[in-house]
Amino acid sequence: MDSYEGAATLEWWVNRLTCLGGLRVEVAVRAAGDTWTSEATLEPPLAADDRERIELLMQLKLDPHFTLRFDDASTVLRKVVEAGVEGRLILTAAEEDTAGPTGTWHAPHQ
Repeated sequence: MDSYEGAATLEWWVNRLTCLGGLRVEVAVRAAGDTWTSEATLEPPLAADDRERIELLMQLKLDPHFTLRFDDASTVLRKVVEAGVEGRLILTAAEEDTAGPTGTWHAPHQ
């Protein structure tokens, strides 16, 4: 696969039963040899109140890991940081830390 573009939902799960939020995004993944880049664009762009809520969630999180849920219900864990351009996020591979303290990200209930 050289690239992938499609819709997904970026979710933050407090634990297996509680999701604090989900954002619709358009994901773009590009591969070049052994490396890849991935970014997401918020779709639609957030209203000011929603933007403040998401920024607060990102600041309060014990770690920056989110579940990226595709429309076929498959999921991957991703580290998310703002790209410096409003509405754009950079997604990188993340490893699940099952020994983390209470309140860290855990795989969502399927």
